[in-house]
Amino acid sequence: MPGAATGMFPWLQAAGTQAVRLRVHAVPRASRTAFAGLHGEALKVKLAAPPADGAANTELLAFLARTLELPRSQVVLVAGASSREKTVMLSGVSLAAAQALLAPVVTAR
Repeated sequence: MPGAATGMFPWLQAAGTQAVRLRVHAVPRASRTAFAGLHGEALKVKLAAPPADGAANTELLAFLARTLELPRSQVVLVAGASSREKTVMLSGVSLAAAQALLAPVVTAR
């Protein structure tokens, strides 16, 4: 169901049959780029890049594309370009597939 979030993944919402919206809390200038659990109802991602000149946004999108095995063109920042709270649209992936790929990230914390 479009726009529906699920209990374990309140930060992940279907946006059609093959698209997902992901809420992220970005932490720039970290020692390395990695998932860092949850921050409220957002997936926390530490980014090695600084926030200047969009470097952290670029790093975030590239990291998500690598992790989810999606072409970079299918990972788009749709809100929060100058904020720590961001919304990313993932195209070409179903809600179930995104949940399966991201579940180890959440349960490992």
